[in-house]
Amino acid sequence: MVIRRIELIDFRVYQHAIIELDPGVTAVIGRNAQGKTSLAEAMSYLSTLHSFRGVPNDALVRQGADSAYLRAVIVHDDGREILVEAEINRAGRNKVLVNKQRLGRVRDLLGVVRSTVFAPTDLQLVYEGPGVRRDMLDDALVALSPKLDTLRLEVDRIIKQRNVLLKQSHGRLTPDIEMTLDVWDTQFAQKGTQLGEARAKLIARLAPFVSEAYESLAAEATPIDLVYEPEWRSPGLVAALAAARQDDIRRGMSTVGPHRDDVVLHIKGMPAKSHASQGECRTLALALRLGIHRLVTEVVGTAPLLVLDDVLSELDPVRCESLLRNMPDGQVVITTAHVLPPAAHPDSIIHIANGQVVPTQPIHTEEQS
Repeated sequence: MVIRRIELIDFRVYQHAIIELDPGVTAVIGRNAQGKTSLAEAMSYLSTLHSFRGVPNDALVRQGADSAYLRAVIVHDDGREILVEAEINRAGRNKVLVNKQRLGRVRDLLGVVRSTVFAPTDLQLVYEGPGVRRDMLDDALVALSPKLDTLRLEVDRIIKQRNVLLKQSHGRLTPDIEMTLDVWDTQFAQKGTQLGEARAKLIARLAPFVSEAYESLAAEATPIDLVYEPEWRSPGLVAALAAARQDDIRRGMSTVGPHRDDVVLHIKGMPAKSHASQGECRTLALALRLGIHRLVTEVVGTAPLLVLDDVLSELDPVRCESLLRNMPDGQVVITTAHVLPPAAHPDSIIHIANGQVVPTQPIHTEEQS
């Protein structure tokens, strides 16, 4: 699957631009704040309908405009061409069409457009709290099996309803509260256990891909472990919820379950968050994204679009060269504000300035400087 052409209208800094993309590696070059990351954001938006930068949709609309529009021609491996159109409104009434047909659910896009994005903010996968790693896992689950999006949403709904009930109890377990809590706990135990099992299976499959990606980037064998051992899985969620009930009532919130899970990342047997260098943590963050990308490629049978936003500034020269020499198959878009390193051999280059594509210049690398 590749994005052959994308059109941006009133998206971020773009008033109107049509960009043709190569099926191989494309380098997008330009100074800071010219629109490189916005282009990367537009491409990934078509597969998720949200910004990888974590901003609300109205922030994607160009200042002074009421709506933004994205149109992309997607070419699948079998030669099928699919037109994807997205309308993003400040008022929140967004619309997505696939071949002129209104899209019902976000997950329906997964069979049309898949993408993997690495951005400088992905360092938070190592340094920040459990939530970002849970999101990473669950996004990977949905990419591998779209039906798991329903399970994820169902678990979120149950937790929200359970928390509302716990807050309404005001710290008292009355017979009515207890009866209703039993109902929610039965549902929570069933759906939550399914989600936990799916995450555990994903970690087991993903770990070798992450280790391989890290070794490729670091150019040396390095023990990498992804540890997923939530306390509730040993006794089971039914027993864990029962044991935590009094505490949940007292605190007015659900204190155990998959919504509090974490994946502990180890480098050389030690927690990366507290023991790894910044260079090791950056490499691990990228290895996580590349590992997921390669696993999805293997399972789905076609490579998602790989977007590497400003990755060359995040890695030291050795790791940069290793990445560029071991680029995965499929369509890759690399954005950079710097001169391309000698190891870079893009199939095409796009120069961006002030939200516009400027005339193509000769491919230029540090070796030619």
